Amino acid sequence: MNTNSFNLEVFMEDEIKQHRILAVQRFRSGESPESICTSLGKSKAWLYKWVGRHLESDNAWNETRSRRPISTPAHTPSEIVEIVKMVRLNLYNQDLFCGAQAILWEMEDLGAKPLPSIRTINRILARNELTHRRTGKYEARGTLYPVLPSQLPNQTHQADFVGPCYLKGPIRFYSLNIVDTATVRCGLHPSLSKSGQMIFDGFWGAWKRMGIPERIQVDNAMSFFGSPTHPRGMGPLIRLCLHNGVEPWFIPMAEPWRNGMIENFNDRYEQKFLGKVTMTSLEDLQSGSLAFEQRHNSRYRYSKLKGHTPMKALATSSAKLRFPTEEEPPKHRLKKPEIGKYHVVRLIRSDLKLNVFGEYFAVPPETALEYVVATIDVKEQKMKLFLDKKQVEEFDYKLR
Repeated sequence: MNTNSFNLEVFMEDEIKQHRILAVQRFRSGESPESICTSLGKSKAWLYKWVGRHLESDNAWNETRSRRPISTPAHTPSEIVEIVKMVRLNLYNQDLFCGAQAILWEMEDLGAKPLPSIRTINRILARNELTHRRTGKYEARGTLYPVLPSQLPNQTHQADFVGPCYLKGPIRFYSLNIVDTATVRCGLHPSLSKSGQMIFDGFWGAWKRMGIPERIQVDNAMSFFGSPTHPRGMGPLIRLCLHNGVEPWFIPMAEPWRNGMIENFNDRYEQKFLGKVTMTSLEDLQSGSLAFEQRHNSRYRYSKLKGHTPMKALATSSAKLRFPTEEEPPKHRLKKPEIGKYHVVRLIRSDLKLNVFGEYFAVPPETALEYVVATIDVKEQKMKLFLDKKQVEEFDYKLR
């Protein structure tokens, strides 16, 4: 090798090492891995590799090492251990889900090989003291809130819309996401709109896979309750539920954490599905949504379920589920039901006004700064007001 060739190789090696140093510095300063990798033309696996090397406290961490395979099949390769640590750190710093299953999914997306098992990832996290949980969960401040039961499958479902979202094309769509609060089973239904028929199609399709719940909890979106112009008109969801023996519950306005399980699931849906899967058509979206639903229900493990998957939790419950008797969903508009109840939860302010979908009612003084449940009894045409399960008021409520 002549002197010029040797000098060129040394120069190139120095430049490569500077790239590694710069990438690690940018990561430690809080810059996103996507931005770093895009600017350098590198993969996330490459970035996590050098961040992991830097943590070894070796002055020569940025040097190129031999790629000779290590013949220790009984042990997890050190680079895989470092990738697990770095993926967990990255997910945690972005306020994303960072358990063993989430880490495994991220490593699959990165193309890391060999992939460790869930058990191995948990051992790596425990060995490196990376099992602490994020704090900051909402804490009650003394005001009693009516919590719905979630001990058995299909006692309570939570539902919400994600969107509008966009596919390449562009195609605008929404996703109706549903979660069973006892087993964390999910149901997804993508659609191009939030019309009344879409409400029927979405819930009916999910119920055919998940079973019909006793009650369903949603926010105050007009697509769920109807229209503020006709607050007593019973929108599509209310009609569908009451015709099928389901009681809808509407959470307080501007308090999304009351639907916390579906809100958390929506984050996972956007992170692990919309952010990872490339789709260019509604057909891609529909097949991809069903695949993600099945993957989540059969593979994701929750501490709430003692490490079981949602489907395993369902199997161990021995619960008997109720399913729709008809294959096709009903057609919009359904006639108004003649029996059944639906519930509106509200925090009463100092003005002592109860807001039910834009219609206001004066309530007793003892309800000030308390959560109340306004239960609309369709058969009796009454709205009964409850404070901590005790009825404190009753209104004539003729449904139109």
